Amino acid sequence: MTMRLGIGLPQMKRYDVSRDVAEVARTAEQIGYESLWVFERVLFPERPQQGLYSIPGLAWPDSYRSVADPLVVLSIAAAATERARLGSSVLIAPLHVPLQLARTLATLDAASDGRVLAGFGTGWSLDEYAAASIAPFQERGRVLDELLDVCAAVWGPDPVSYEGTWTVIKEAEVGPKPASPIPVYLAATNRKALDRVARRADGWLPTGIPPEPLAAQWRQLTDLAASYGRDEHALEMCVRANVQLTRAPVDDDQRQPFMGTVEQIVQDVAAHAAVGVHEVLLDLQGNVRDAKELTDLAARVYGDVRDAGI
Repeated sequence: MTMRLGIGLPQMKRYDVSRDVAEVARTAEQIGYESLWVFERVLFPERPQQGLYSIPGLAWPDSYRSVADPLVVLSIAAAATERARLGSSVLIAPLHVPLQLARTLATLDAASDGRVLAGFGTGWSLDEYAAASIAPFQERGRVLDELLDVCAAVWGPDPVSYEGTWTVIKEAEVGPKPASPIPVYLAATNRKALDRVARRADGWLPTGIPPEPLAAQWRQLTDLAASYGRDEHALEMCVRANVQLTRAPVDDDQRQPFMGTVEQIVQDVAAHAAVGVHEVLLDLQGNVRDAKELTDLAARVYGDVRDAGI
C-alpha cells in the first residue's frame, strides 16, 4: 500500500494568509497530497521561561514570531479544496475550552463533508499556558482527557450530557454533528501519554524519532492497544517531519536551487515506509520565502517520492 503524504499549510509571518493558504491548499491537492495540516503557536515570548521544546538554552525560531490561527487556516483550506483531509499536528488541548473546540471541529467536519482529522497534544510552553490555558500546566493531561470525553459526547447523539472538572453539559442538543466520525490522533512520548494513545486514540503523531526506534515503539504501542482489547489495526501512525533544508552558498541575489536535500527527504520517507508508517506529514514552509517556492518544492518532493515507488 502506498504511503500517504501530507503537507503543512502556510501559517508563518512570511505568508499572506488572505491569499497563500487557499492557493497552497488547492495546489497541494492538485499535486496529489492526501492531507493538509496545521500546527499551533499562540505567542512568541521575548524573554521565554524555557527554551524551545523545554530544552534549556535552545532559542525559539524567528518563524514562530507570528503563526496564523490553525482553525482559521483549516477553514480556509476546507473552502479551497474538495478531497484532502484536514489535520492538526497539533492543537494544544489545554489552550482551548473543550466544548467550544469540539463544536468548532464538528462544524468544520460538517462543512468539509467529513474530512477533519483532530490531532491533539498538551504542548510544552509555560508562556503559552500563562497566557491562554484553562488550567495550570501540571493539569495538562487531565485537561486532554476531559477534552477527549467532551468530543466523544458532543460528536455523539443528542441529548448530550457530561459532567467533568471544567465542563458541565446538562441534557442539551449540541450541533451540528460531524459528517462522519472524526479520527483523533494524539502526540505522545512518555509512558502515560502513550498509554492514552493505546486506550482511546485512532492514531499516533510521533516527531523526531529515527525509523528503527520508531518501529520498536510502534510495536510496543500496538501490543499495549491489544492488551486493552483493541484490534491490532485500530491505530495508525502519522509521522510529522519538520524538514530543514540547506541551500547552496549564495554569492549574488539570484535564487539558488535546493542542493542535495530533496534526495535526502525521499530517502527518509522511504525508510519510514519500510517500518510501516502509514502517513508522513512534510512541513516545508520554513524553508522557502513565499508560497510559490513552497508549492514548487512540494511538487518536486511529491514527484520524487512517488517516482521512487513509495
